Amino acid sequence: MAHLGKHAIVVGAGMGGLLAARALADHFDEVTVLERDALSDSLDPRKGVPQGRHTHGLLARGREILEQLFPGFTDGIIAQGAVPADIVNDGLWFNYGVYLHNAPSKMVGLGVSRPTLECFVRKRLVQLPNVQLQQRRNVVEPVFDRSLGRVIGVRVQLKDGSDEDEILEADLVVDASGRGSSSAAWLSAVGFAKPPEEQITVNVGYVTRFYRLKPEHMKDHLYDRKFVIMGACSPDFRFGALLPQEGKRWTVTLGGYMHDQVPVDDASFLEFASRLQKPEISNLIRTAEPLTPLTPYKFVSNTRRHYEKLARVPEGYLVYGDALCSFDPIYGQGMTVACVESLALRECLARGMSNIGPRFFQMTSRLIEAPWQIAVGSDLQNPSVEGTRTTQVRFVNWYISKFYRAAQRDAVLANKFLEVANLMQQPTTLLSPANALRVWSRSRDMKQRDLVGSDHKAA
Repeated sequence: MAHLGKHAIVVGAGMGGLLAARALADHFDEVTVLERDALSDSLDPRKGVPQGRHTHGLLARGREILEQLFPGFTDGIIAQGAVPADIVNDGLWFNYGVYLHNAPSKMVGLGVSRPTLECFVRKRLVQLPNVQLQQRRNVVEPVFDRSLGRVIGVRVQLKDGSDEDEILEADLVVDASGRGSSSAAWLSAVGFAKPPEEQITVNVGYVTRFYRLKPEHMKDHLYDRKFVIMGACSPDFRFGALLPQEGKRWTVTLGGYMHDQVPVDDASFLEFASRLQKPEISNLIRTAEPLTPLTPYKFVSNTRRHYEKLARVPEGYLVYGDALCSFDPIYGQGMTVACVESLALRECLARGMSNIGPRFFQMTSRLIEAPWQIAVGSDLQNPSVEGTRTTQVRFVNWYISKFYRAAQRDAVLANKFLEVANLMQQPTTLLSPANALRVWSRSRDMKQRDLVGSDHKAA
């Protein structure tokens, strides 16, 4: 590996920060991760990760990359209680009025809570001899050398009630502080332009509770499947998810858009569940044992900051993960995108430090485009979500609905669809001539069966 410098700093010890630090560790003498929260081995959700109390699962692509970055990751996290599942075969995927076809696949995801996953990755990261993690450190601002046009470190304040701060020098600084990143303001304060920002307001609200289920629940209501995903589809665009977690627990999240918010009292929560388009989740939670209070969360908008469009960025400064782009959480893409960005950072570092900011931002922009289009395009199916519905967006959404319905009886199409949803293939693969022909053929067959069925009823 190319040696690029003495010291690199990462701001934030969430999944994005940990993954950025893993890429940096191969190229710097020392990597320091600065986290404002207090960290411990406790698996309780922490303040700086408000979504830590909510449903999490790791997509197949994310698991593969974590295995690459931390060999033995899969077996290790399963030993901690994470539940492996065949993405296609082991779940009930309901959307567009139909269930996706179940069939064996090569895609393995994980049901695991955010605190357990983050703690496991953090422990593996700090086993690297050149990585250190400093907690309760608030990064006040980057430190710039204006004559050189580059970042040379950060100003840090210890969260102990004092006003004292210190400057930590670095050859490279990575902002992985999350959706609330101050990078745009920091850069603007020293004369750099703010990146263009793209937002799609969704006002998604959801409520989560952990449960203890009995073995007979799975046989009676889930047809021996390991998880249930109910997509936010017409007519009401409500959604639900039920996933296994470590400790023989199950997590249930129910949600809606705009003014259709989930109540946080027991009776109303159950009533909301009963009005989902299918009964599996509702049937389960009526008799399951609640383990946690009902916990709400609100997500206002998909937000993308286009640093790749800036004519000038400071040398030695990168923005990463949710600080770069944050997606509607209901699609479960955030952690896997951070994994993909880690590989991109590795590739950029392998080519040296020269012009690394523009190179990294251009590369991540291309990588982010697919999950961004998946999230935004899906959200724009809901007429209450404001946004430009181009001819392309309307066509893609129409085609995806046809594709999904065709996949209710087609293992090949089910695999193709979930390969894209798991970020293992580009969305454009769904439009290939072979897939389009298969969709048309299946759609024709279903239409003919419907016509035959209606003739029998008329007779």
